[in-house]
Amino acid sequence: MHRSANTSNRDTSTAGPTQTQPGPALRRHLAIKKHHEEGDAGPVAEREDHNTDSPRSRHVCRNRGPPARRGAACCAASCSGSPSSHHAGRTVRPMIRRRGCGGKHVLAQPVAAQLLPRRLNNMVRKRRTDASGSGESSEYQEPSGSAERAGPQRGPAPQQQGGARERGWVASGSQQAQQGGRGGGGYYQGRGSHPQPRDPEQPFAPSYQGRGGHQFRGGMPYQQQYGGRRGGRSAAGGRGFGPSAAGSTRPPVPELHQATQAPYQPTQPGPLQASSSRQSEMSTSEVVEQFQQLSVEGESSSQEMQPIVPPASSSKSVRFPVRPGKGTNGARCVVKANHFFAELPDKDLHQYDVSITPEVTSRGVNRAVMEQLVRLYRESYLGGRLPAYDGRKSLYTAGPLPFTLKDFQIILVDDDDGSGTERRQRTFRVVIKLAARVDLHHLGMFLAGRQADAPQEALQVLDIVLRELPTARYLPVGRSFYSPDLGRRQHLGEGLESWRGFYQSIRPTQMGLSLNIDMSSTAFIEPLPVIEFVIELLNRDVQSRPLSDADRVKIKKALRGVKVEVTHRGNMRRKYRISGLTSQATRELTFPVDERGTVKSVVQYFQETYGFTIQHTSWPCLQVGNQQRPNYLPMEVCKIVEGQRYSKRLNERQITALLKVTCQRPHDRELDILQTVHHNAYHEDPFAREFGIKISEKLASVEARVLPPPWLKYHDTGREKNCLPRVGQWNMMNKKMVNGGRVNSWTCINFAKNVQDNLARGFCHELAQMCQISGMEFSLDPVLHPLTARPDHVERALKARYHDAMSILQPQGKELDLLIVILPDNNGSLYGDLKRICETDLGLVSQCCLTKHVFRMSKQYLANVALKINVKVGGRNTVLVDALSRRIPLVSDRPTIIFGADVTHPHPGEDSSPSIAAVVASQDWPEVTKYAGLVCAQAHRQELIQDLFKVWQDPQRGTLTGGMIKELLISFKKATGQKPQRIIFYRDGVSEGQFYQVLLYELDAIRKACASLEPNYQPPVTFVVVQKRHHTRLFANNHGDHQSVDKSGNILPGTVVDSKICHPTEFDFYLCSHAGIQGTSRPAHYHVLWDENKFTADGLQTLTNNLCYTYARCTRSVSIVPPAYYAHLAAFRARFYMEPETSDSGSLASGAAAGRGFPPGGARATRGPGTAAVKPLPALKENVKRVMFYC
Repeated sequence: MHRSANTSNRDTSTAGPTQTQPGPALRRHLAIKKHHEEGDAGPVAEREDHNTDSPRSRHVCRNRGPPARRGAACCAASCSGSPSSHHAGRTVRPMIRRRGCGGKHVLAQPVAAQLLPRRLNNMVRKRRTDASGSGESSEYQEPSGSAERAGPQRGPAPQQQGGARERGWVASGSQQAQQGGRGGGGYYQGRGSHPQPRDPEQPFAPSYQGRGGHQFRGGMPYQQQYGGRRGGRSAAGGRGFGPSAAGSTRPPVPELHQATQAPYQPTQPGPLQASSSRQSEMSTSEVVEQFQQLSVEGESSSQEMQPIVPPASSSKSVRFPVRPGKGTNGARCVVKANHFFAELPDKDLHQYDVSITPEVTSRGVNRAVMEQLVRLYRESYLGGRLPAYDGRKSLYTAGPLPFTLKDFQIILVDDDDGSGTERRQRTFRVVIKLAARVDLHHLGMFLAGRQADAPQEALQVLDIVLRELPTARYLPVGRSFYSPDLGRRQHLGEGLESWRGFYQSIRPTQMGLSLNIDMSSTAFIEPLPVIEFVIELLNRDVQSRPLSDADRVKIKKALRGVKVEVTHRGNMRRKYRISGLTSQATRELTFPVDERGTVKSVVQYFQETYGFTIQHTSWPCLQVGNQQRPNYLPMEVCKIVEGQRYSKRLNERQITALLKVTCQRPHDRELDILQTVHHNAYHEDPFAREFGIKISEKLASVEARVLPPPWLKYHDTGREKNCLPRVGQWNMMNKKMVNGGRVNSWTCINFAKNVQDNLARGFCHELAQMCQISGMEFSLDPVLHPLTARPDHVERALKARYHDAMSILQPQGKELDLLIVILPDNNGSLYGDLKRICETDLGLVSQCCLTKHVFRMSKQYLANVALKINVKVGGRNTVLVDALSRRIPLVSDRPTIIFGADVTHPHPGEDSSPSIAAVVASQDWPEVTKYAGLVCAQAHRQELIQDLFKVWQDPQRGTLTGGMIKELLISFKKATGQKPQRIIFYRDGVSEGQFYQVLLYELDAIRKACASLEPNYQPPVTFVVVQKRHHTRLFANNHGDHQSVDKSGNILPGTVVDSKICHPTEFDFYLCSHAGIQGTSRPAHYHVLWDENKFTADGLQTLTNNLCYTYARCTRSVSIVPPAYYAHLAAFRARFYMEPETSDSGSLASGAAAGRGFPPGGARATRGPGTAAVKPLPALKENVKRVMFYC
């Protein structure tokens, strides 16, 4: 190896492979600091993330006053936290270090941010990346990909695609359009209709109006008692609606296409009248007049809605809803779950603080030090005990050690690198100090349902104990463990391979403690010579032509941070980490060899010193070490060290290859899980035995129920007016869309050079005919014949064709309703560019079709595309029969709006890209089928949705409010003529450790958005988290019983579990609402965090399952509730709106967020901690926002 100028020959590399992304077992605070009377706490190390972290026990500042009077700090003098807790008459030091706020709480924007307790700043951070892929396909496919989410980063709230600036229920018109981006919220009107312009001189009321109006002081409203018992009472005074009896018996259904949109009356609805398939439009003045006449609750209602009083915004004052009993609907059955019962130990557990000096960041080095200490002193100073170590600052023992404080000196000797030189020795000072005693009594109380809060400290200890042996055996990555010995490696392409592994987590459940074990796979870098890796990466013969600049960027991105070992020195295999590439070729690199400035080339040095002739002299050298003192290594003398996980973004081919590896039929996956448990031999695990933990080797047997599918309504003119899905699927044969959209004018652009004009015309004609057959009003003749264009001229072609079409349509007072686009199968950025231009520039709805489907032209494909086109132009495909007949509990009895929300985060490596948040909301009632969507960008990996509610000052108009919730509430009012009197909020993508933080922040935003529309307007809210990124799998009790499995061998759609493996006390359930296609189905996990609507278990489970049959893009039930699914699609679409500024690292440097609701002066850039400013997205056009453009 050769060093650059002014470098010494001292080897600064580390030996052995470095563990990347160590597993996130719960970490401890470094030291206990007493609270001063002022509440000023010393620096305390933050605990690392864990998916079962709970904020309930964290100290919270209690010196709170009204937000208006707190100023810039939430407390000025003291905090009432205490560093000790009491049990059984003695003082016990807590496992979790606490700290006061020290009067340093800063009031941040948005306003709700100040209300979060200090405890919530250390929540689990969850990462999540967007599902990759380009092009648009109407073939059904569940979103896939694996990722983690990062936690929130506090910063100013960015702007969203929309956000009402007005007070009250009136959405502003052209005046707002002049102030910034465009508003959001789908107003389902005909084309060409716009909100009436508002008089700019019209005065604005303050946020909370009226002398008696309830004012929120930042906290969370407690649950009101609507009739006392969960479920509430109907207007007639009886119990609330029971679950629908839809099943094998056909229900009597009125012959109609759309439920009557009459003003809400709290009494039982009379006979339904048929109505037209289109909503009647309302002018802005009509909205104003009607909202003044509508009360929040009907006058004859027996349940008067009272203002909801918020408690203090403390996580301790908030309790998630208790399970309202278990569901009874559906056919009972038994399933198996990949949970293994763990017997609770009766040991006396202790925690000790560990300090290692000099401090090192490598958890591997820390573990090596502790292993050496235990090896030397276990029988003497440690009293024969075998401690469990978290790799950082905490040590746990089953019983006390013979001391409370002791110093040790440990010497580590580096492994032999084959050089024959003396191996390096490092001396460490280890201080072990008693910190706390872990009382398992409270854990037993919690598991028995007699205690509300989960004792996270005890769960953390047990988790660390069970991870100790796998950590020594395998490579930990997150909560999983990988090894080439756990399964055959699979080549993924471009220098990557997959390793098999398993996921492991201890969880509290109704059956007690359970160990969740699941199979997993991830990508690793193949241990190849660097030259071979580069050949695979570029997929070509490197001798054919010199490296281009693009090649160099690709190589640098792939190799940065990778550890290599040298191969030119025989058995001496020193290891180095790559920091970059040289800008010069190897043959051009020289370095000084003496103080006189004599230089020697790298090629000459390797020939003379090692007798090694460098072959690829035109290639750059690898740069190792730091930028100030770089060292240069020719690629051909380096080999990649084994066991390095690839954490960057995979391409499409690699994702497909990885999915093939991970895709297992349920029976095979079950056998692999059982084999893993047997191989791990927990009964022989010395750490488990030391701590008295016993793990069952049998899958948990769980009682389940299969909910019946709902009846679906189609148009009366079809041969089949109603449909009962079978095993989660149906088709459009003999059916017509319940509300067909209208496409009078359309055209086509063809970007695929191998698709001839006559083929493009034939395909478009067949598609138009299929749309007609399916029930749409679709003109067979295009405005202009298909245009063939080059992909690199996408913007020019789109704008030219649009203007050509409008020159024909505009004199007739018409708009271009649809653009059909034919794309190459591999279209790169073409799809995203096209969607951005159409939806934010031209205001044009588009449908993309890949070349392979154009050639095949199958009827099934055309029918699926027709479904997507229909909802994009404002139609409905199908509606629940129970919705039309007003029989959905807690939805049909009064106007109800259903929200879906999601946040997608950038891929690993895209460190400057923003996160994208999306919120959708139903715009029709009682059908709850159409969903308008808004998007916003926010700080990198921020999980809290910043733009749900906003307040800002306008120099001319004073205090203004807006945000995504307000905008969607207004659009619901304008579309239906009624105010929402119930809110159901499905929130996707939240990990368990973020539950409190997301609930406190986002529910508060919902409350403020409602209050900004009308004094005392507080409809009851049900807030449900939807989780798909978990590792619980359900298997049929008997795989050979064809009555209990679908064609893929998975459990039947509609299978719901709310016992045994669910939370001991809280309202949650697992629901497998879809039929499996391939692999093992993953049930969605629904966890209710807030429930003022008093849902029963059957009510919420049935509603959620039935909604899964209304997904617009396919004739199948889907795996998560459609509002959450649509929010994910909208957020994924919005990432295409960003204009990329690609650096050599390949990450996107620009952000996104835009729309109506900006303060005067344009869009407001948002800056997150340590990130570039988030740039606003281009605003969606109004006619695009009114429809489900993201489908």
